[in-house]
Amino acid sequence: MFEEQATKVKITSVVIVVGMATMLAAVVTDHWAVLSPRVEKLNATCEAAHFGLWRLCKKIIFIVEEDPQGKGCGPISLPGAQNCSYFKHFTSGEEAEVFEVKTQKEYNISAAAIAIFSLIFMILGTICVIFSFGKGRDYLLRPAGMFFAFAGLCIIISVEVMRQSVKRMIDSDETIWIEYYYSWSFTCACASFTLLILSGGALLLISMPNMPRNPWETCMDAEPDTLD
Repeated sequence: MFEEQATKVKITSVVIVVGMATMLAAVVTDHWAVLSPRVEKLNATCEAAHFGLWRLCKKIIFIVEEDPQGKGCGPISLPGAQNCSYFKHFTSGEEAEVFEVKTQKEYNISAAAIAIFSLIFMILGTICVIFSFGKGRDYLLRPAGMFFAFAGLCIIISVEVMRQSVKRMIDSDETIWIEYYYSWSFTCACASFTLLILSGGALLLISMPNMPRNPWETCMDAEPDTLD
């Protein structure tokens, strides 16, 4: 790998590390969406919830005054008793069963599975980048760029699946939650998509051979084939 090419790869690697960190933060946390019921009266408790790919957390909040941001029961950062449980397609539990009935189970399984594929592509891309610094192995930058681009595509598909899951849950007549907003885990997922797509494209461009300035002159200067 040429020195100039190696410098570009190192700069791109910094963007990749940030993209990986935001993706991991999105996948392992449960603040993708915050759900809230309508607040009928003040000086009473209400039940808000937030969830991610793996579990649902419900929180009992005592409301003294209306949320200035108009987000119903909340904000979720207010103190209150919290109860978290993993979804039923991983473990069993009463809260998980309630969540499964009131939402589309297929949506959450799909979002989690796609996120796992995204992590796998990310690991493969990282391995290719590390080994590309070896002598004569710069060809590994091309599959690395493709792996990171695939990781970005997978995470944005997972984001869209979660959006549809939230929408179906809010539209359902069986749920108490009528309001929602996307939280910081959702933002991390969107940011990781942007960073991984850009870094994957950058690696593909870096791995491309330099085009000759004058291709006709280059062909004419080539040594002719000799006949035996």
